[in-house]
Amino acid sequence: MADSKISKQQAKAELKKLREQQKTQKKQRKAARKAKKAAGEGIFSRIKQVFKMTRSFDPNIGWWMLLAAVVTFAVVFVITQFLFHWIVALLMALPFALLAAMILMNRRAEKAAFARIEGRPGAAAAALNTLRRGWIVTEEPIQMDPKTQDAVFRVIGKPGVVLVTEGPPSRAKKLASKAQKRLRPVLRDEVPVHIVQTGRSQEQVPLPKLTKHIKKLDKALNKHEVHAVERRLSTLPISKPPIPKGVDPWRARPDRKALRG
Repeated sequence: MADSKISKQQAKAELKKLREQQKTQKKQRKAARKAKKAAGEGIFSRIKQVFKMTRSFDPNIGWWMLLAAVVTFAVVFVITQFLFHWIVALLMALPFALLAAMILMNRRAEKAAFARIEGRPGAAAAALNTLRRGWIVTEEPIQMDPKTQDAVFRVIGKPGVVLVTEGPPSRAKKLASKAQKRLRPVLRDEVPVHIVQTGRSQEQVPLPKLTKHIKKLDKALNKHEVHAVERRLSTLPISKPPIPKGVDPWRARPDRKALRG
């Protein structure tokens, strides 16, 4: 009897502990949700931020979204009302209208983001990071001119090795040829090397069209060969510009006092 009483007491104590743990977990979840809302990390707050950023680039984005939603709603409603009841058609048309507005906003937001960073050092790397599976992007430039900040970034994919340059065509071409010479002894003639220049000149590819241009290149490798090429090139050291420690090349500023004399 005494043993059964002790076991019951232990079971009750364990249940209390479990309930207390559950309560503390609920409190922690509520606190995390409140912190996210306060920091503006909710879904609606993110949509609001994206909309504000896009509107600064395109003031008419609200009207375009409304037009896309109305047209999509009308098309879906007219088609579905012949098949279902008008209430069902209404319920089906509303989410499609919202989806159309969101897709339009996302595309315009992407253009706005590219317009913000275009012409700045590292803009090509930011655009290349939007490439998804099947692509290996080197975030740091493999070749860089510290004076002009012209840079070459490397992408490995099924087309082979793609060297993406930043800077004027004449300077970028020389910098890309240097990078290509460093790669050739490792790659030999087995792997094709493509050079893509970013910019607004005739020979260059605009930043918003960079990823589409790279994806359209002719395929020459499979998945296993892509990883094999990446392993080969990982042995090559990245040529970093001679910059003192503690100085960020992307945020470096000229000394105004020295310029004045």
